[in-house]
Amino acid sequence: MIKNSTIKFLKDLKVNNNRPWFDKNKDKYLDAKEDFENFVQKLIDKISAFDPDIKGMEAKNCTFRQYRDVRFSKDKRPYKINMGAYMAKGGKKSLFGGYYFHLEPGNSLMGGGLWMPEASEVKKVRQEIDYCFDEFSAIINNKRFKKEYGDLYTSDSIKLKTVPKGYEATNPAIEHLKLKSFFAERAIGDKELTSNSLLKDTAFLFKDLKPVIDFLNRAIE
Repeated sequence: MIKNSTIKFLKDLKVNNNRPWFDKNKDKYLDAKEDFENFVQKLIDKISAFDPDIKGMEAKNCTFRQYRDVRFSKDKRPYKINMGAYMAKGGKKSLFGGYYFHLEPGNSLMGGGLWMPEASEVKKVRQEIDYCFDEFSAIINNKRFKKEYGDLYTSDSIKLKTVPKGYEATNPAIEHLKLKSFFAERAIGDKELTSNSLLKDTAFLFKDLKPVIDFLNRAIE
């Protein structure tokens, strides 16, 4: 479970996203950071039981910095209002697909796959989906996957409006071939965050994603 104090810190940060407030509340931030990293480490240990690629990882190599890079952004707020962790072979900066946990009061989620990979990786994944569409279709239509995730994330922001080069509009996989990210996600309610079953439930749901992640990583390799 996530501590109530961690959730409160993030809520307070959302309305006080400035350096003076953050500096004044640095101890609360460090407590929240420690709480989140402890949860992530336990999650890594749970995932390792069914995915050996994650075994031996440390939370500090999977969690993201709280500080935003505002150099090229119109939004100059200095801090992220969430805490996130990406658990993938090679760490959070890996090219490989992995598992993601996003802690943000009112907007938390868990999921996995590949989020906005480089063009070379997108090309490989599209080719694998095209060549092995029966296998891919069976994975994303699995009863457990459908129940918890529905489908891969298909927002217009991560999907081509036209048919990708080299493919026909009549291709049975065309809607998935248009994707620029290959990611499935599930919302987490605030009550779930403080539940004693959060760790067990999250690991169980991540296990449903492993076939998708294995398929994507096979394509990249």
